[in-house]
Amino acid sequence: MSCSSIRRTPVRHALVALALAVAAGAAAAADAVKGIEQALVAAQQDKRGITLYVSGQTIAGAVTKVEPGQWVEMKNQTSGRIVVRIDRIDGIAAP
Repeated sequence: MSCSSIRRTPVRHALVALALAVAAGAAAAADAVKGIEQALVAAQQDKRGITLYVSGQTIAGAVTKVEPGQWVEMKNQTSGRIVVRIDRIDGIAAP
């Protein structure tokens, strides 16, 4: 066995581990987006208010339209139309 093949094996293992970690992270992110979309659609159907957490800010309102994987449109007492990209939403609080 040559010296170069001994060094390559740990590198290959590290690359495989990195690829698996990235895939798991992507799957978790996809699940999070799916959960956010479900909560938004439920809020729209139940006609109840919801609070979004986006980059440290809170946005409260009623969901008027959801474009899956794209954006959510809301309204509240001070703004007639609020559009937020779904991938920017950090969290949701719903009663």
